Amino acid sequence: MTGGSCFRCGPAVGANYRAVCRSRSDKEFIAKIGVVIEEADETAFWLELLVEAAVVAPAAAKSLWKETDELTRIFVSSRETAGRRRRLKRRRGQTTESND
Repeated sequence: MTGGSCFRCGPAVGANYRAVCRSRSDKEFIAKIGVVIEEADETAFWLELLVEAAVVAPAAAKSLWKETDELTRIFVSSRETAGRRRRLKRRRGQTTESND
């Protein structure tokens, strides 16, 4: 096994986050940020696997894993905030097609 899988899912985080930034509604934002979280988690998985398989030295992967973990936490927090905002809007009757 090589780092190829990690190189495929790592850039997918950035590409999918770019799509998140173009979301047209809270609902779309929440769905798309979920994909970003999955890709970031997959990146962490591959980093861990590469270290376990002794393909990558733990010291070399440490900063990448830390960054992946931090980004994942940020994305999860963003999804939770968007979900709270969406629920609050729905309770207030502010749901429209453009911000659902």
